[in-house]
Amino acid sequence: YEAFRRDMDIGDYVWAEGSLFRTRSGEITVEVRGIRLISKTLRGMPEKWHGLRDVETRYRQRYLDLMSNPETRQVFERRSRIVSEIRRFLDERGFLEVETPVLQPIYGGAAARPFTTHHNALDQTLYLRIADELYLKRLIIGGLERVYEIGHNFRNEGLSTQHNPEFTIIEVYQAYADYTEIMRLVETLWSTVAENVLGKMQIEFQGEVIDLTPPWRRITMRQAILDATEIDIEAYSDLASLWEEIRRRDLPAGKQPTWGRMVDELFGECVQPALIQPTFVIDYPVEISPLAKRKPDAPHLVERFEFFVGGLECGNAFSELNDPLDQRERFLAQGRASEEGDDEAHPMDEDFLTAMEHGMPPTGGLGFGIDRMVMLYTDRASIREVILFPQLRTVTE
Repeated sequence: YEAFRRDMDIGDYVWAEGSLFRTRSGEITVEVRGIRLISKTLRGMPEKWHGLRDVETRYRQRYLDLMSNPETRQVFERRSRIVSEIRRFLDERGFLEVETPVLQPIYGGAAARPFTTHHNALDQTLYLRIADELYLKRLIIGGLERVYEIGHNFRNEGLSTQHNPEFTIIEVYQAYADYTEIMRLVETLWSTVAENVLGKMQIEFQGEVIDLTPPWRRITMRQAILDATEIDIEAYSDLASLWEEIRRRDLPAGKQPTWGRMVDELFGECVQPALIQPTFVIDYPVEISPLAKRKPDAPHLVERFEFFVGGLECGNAFSELNDPLDQRERFLAQGRASEEGDDEAHPMDEDFLTAMEHGMPPTGGLGFGIDRMVMLYTDRASIREVILFPQLRTVTE
């Protein structure tokens, strides 16, 4: 025993052999007859009783966090179960899991700035994907009627409690569906995963009890903004008049380059934080939805929804635009926006247009962030708490 105390430290890996017996108190114990060191720790363990509490160290040295804090291990064990349940849900409904390129010659499918890289052998600029969308639609065009992909996307943007440059997303596409059917898919998927992983459809997130039981609330973007600000956006049909009304009411929204972007900014600042219970916000401006189908009775709007839980924007979906002529005009409009300084405008993609010209069935599409779902299902306020190795500024010693 003295040799053990002298030679072994907390954190060492030790091999022991002996016989099992039960103590008088009923505890199962090993009567050790042989012992040897199989791996030596050269650095001390975090203090036993208080664990590892420094947030920066927990993120940079996640291995210390995992070995010191059981609740951290529970978060990532639950994350794994959530992803497994999502796959099970979709597989049972006839969806096919696929893989599409991460390195892309043209980025697209979202409004975001990409990371750029260079392929030496091809002498070609490539981009880390910001979305899976356009490749998954190619599969729909090819006859795979129900597909999904779970993978990493990359967006060259800021860091926050809700954003990490590398994040996990799922995208789902279903032929012969529209955005109303995708709403039903979302609320059923989220409630089923909660019930199977947590044992209930109610979750607690940052002091709020959230009920995921379907059906979820549905409200148009116009009505949501009207309820929150008393501004009817349809009464201000151009950017100048809408911006003047926002300034007159002293609302916390910054000026944007287009009417659609201004509406989205107003919504994000004045409506989104109050959307605690699950809510589908529907019918978005066409200017900010270049890949979505127009509403037949209101062509300045599209059949699109985003859904919100706990004040978080959790996902985006729409009836997919399947008219290649309209899609070309949308891309051209996005090009003009890019020339006017919009660095998140969607680039022209001739290869995708060629695919659409072969015929694309009516399709409903969906994308949502796995990380934010895990935040909600584990009651974590920061995305860094649910990503094993979040992006941090490099520190040189």
